[in-house]
This record gives sequence, C-alpha cells and structure tokens, in this order.
Amino acid sequence: MQIRAGYELIYDFPQPTPMILTLNIHYSRASDLVRPDHLITSPSTPAVSYRDGFGNWCTRLVAPQGRLRLTADAIVNDSGRSDVIAPNAWQYDVQNLPEETLVYLLGSRYCETDELSEIAWKLFTGTPLGWARVQAICDFVHGHLTFGYEHARATKTALQAYTDRNGVCRDYAHLAIAFCRCMNIPARYCTGYLGDIGLPPPYAPMDFAGWFEAYLGGTWYTFDARNNQPRIGRILIARGRDAADVAISTAFGVNVLQSFRVWTDQVA
Repeated sequence: MQIRAGYELIYDFPQPTPMILTLNIHYSRASDLVRPDHLITSPSTPAVSYRDGFGNWCTRLVAPQGRLRLTADAIVNDSGRSDVIAPNAWQYDVQNLPEETLVYLLGSRYCETDELSEIAWKLFTGTPLGWARVQAICDFVHGHLTFGYEHARATKTALQAYTDRNGVCRDYAHLAIAFCRCMNIPARYCTGYLGDIGLPPPYAPMDFAGWFEAYLGGTWYTFDARNNQPRIGRILIARGRDAADVAISTAFGVNVLQSFRVWTDQVA
C-alpha cells in the first residue's frame, strides 16, 4: 500500500534565528519514497542538510524575521504488515552485547536509570528474560500511565511520568526505555509518523508519534507502550537515546509556533 505523510509548521520569529530540523523520513525508508519529503520553506530560505551522530537526516537554516512556513508532503510505499512479534527473541548478557548498543544501556536526559533502577528490579525481576520481559514492561507502562495531551510537558522525564501517572506517547516511550535499560536491555527512542491505518474510527488528531526499539536476539525490535499492540504504517523519522536527540525542531532564539499540522493517510 501507499501512505501520504507530511506536515506543516508555521513559526513567528522576532529576529533572524538559527534552527536545526529533524523532519526527514529516515534513510532506511529511502527506497520506499515514491514522492520524497523535500522541505519547502516559505518565504524561500537557504538550508543545508547533514547526518547527525545517530545517522538521522537533519537540516540547518536561519529563519528570517517574521513568519516562516515549513512543509513537506511525501508518498511512501509500505508493506502493510504490522509490527514484528518475536516471542523467542532472547536477551544478551551485558558482556556479550555489541559495543554499538552499549550507549542505549546508559541513563540520558529523559531516562533516569539511576533513579528508576530499584523500582524496575522490584517490578520486573520475576518476569522471563528477553521478549517477554520487554512486553511486561510495556504492559505495565500502558496500564500505569493515563494518556492526555493536557499532560504534555517539554521537560517531563521518565521518573516524573512514573510519579504523575500520565503523559503523552513520548512519556510512555521514555518510561519503558528507562525500565528496559535498568533491566540491562538496550533501548532507544524513535519518532516518526503513525496514523490510524487499520483501526476503526473515531480517529485521534494527528501528531508525530514516539515509540522505542529494544535490542533482543541480535535485532532491534519495535515496541509501543502507548498503543501496546502491533500497528500498521509506522514510518520512522529518527532514532536517539531519548527525545532530546530527535527534537523535530530546535530554534536558537525566541519564537512562537503559530500552527502545527501532521498527516498520515493511506492512499486510496
């Protein structure tokens, strides 16, 4: 099947302001792009692209004073298959993990493994190793937190989400990631598009989505503590240690986000 995915962001800047954008669909889906998600700026603004330390495509520009519109509109080929389930995927001993996964065992800006470790071991010591343990973490987080956009807060951490017992998709992902790391399972944050393809109405307002990947059996597998069920049409934008590494936009100066739209629709 094909999926139309894109966004429109409108900012207001009181003065010229440097920005970093992480909005391009991940390079791993490059061969699926029927219509590329080229960034269009209005007014026309010079921009340069680069790959960050995690391999994500990023864009640098200097926003002009006044109103700036950023938009892209892609069409993506998709298999139509739901997220992979691999109940026999095993968990590595830490000493046998590949070196490139070790950074995803460590605490990070939004995932305080040092403060959540005791809680994690009390909750999950009795769970089987491997896939079943990660799924037990997702089950707990899914049941422990109440979803609501009114609970969104840019500074909210995994520990705060655990204590507040509420959040948005990124908070579900952060808490699950932190618990996985506490249990010696590498886990990394993902952001991207996730529509309601395959689900019955009513549909929620569209936004960029947050989920995570856990390293089991030599493979990174997708998990989603917010939805806690396999989904169709997931389109990755970026990966990192947590949301701090994959912010869709970072502005180095005062700005106001005037409008925000995201769409992810199956092409008829």
